[in-house]
Amino acid sequence: MDGNRRPLAVTIIAFLYIAVGAIGFAAHFGSIRTGRVEGVEIGLVEVVAVASGLFLWRRQSWARWLVLAWMAFHVALSVPDWGKVAIHGLFLAVLAWFLFRPDASRYFRDPVG
Repeated sequence: MDGNRRPLAVTIIAFLYIAVGAIGFAAHFGSIRTGRVEGVEIGLVEVVAVASGLFLWRRQSWARWLVLAWMAFHVALSVPDWGKVAIHGLFLAVLAWFLFRPDASRYFRDPVG
């Protein structure tokens, strides 16, 4: 695969993170706007999701780690509901697998142009 071509998995993950972050921010906008602490915290988490998706799209390797950190945070939030821990943990593993496969690593490593 050409190192300059974005792998489909990276494209999909970037789009999903942008969408989930934007939708989550919009859904919680009322509590964010009123300045309630939990609303502001949720808003920040959603902004991190959007940022990680945008920077994945812009070929920033560190954004892969931000995506994994965001999902690991959700794994931690899921405790003690072990069903949610399992689902979020599975998502974390799948994201790591797609974002660190050889084609994705080559894409993030190779210079643009």
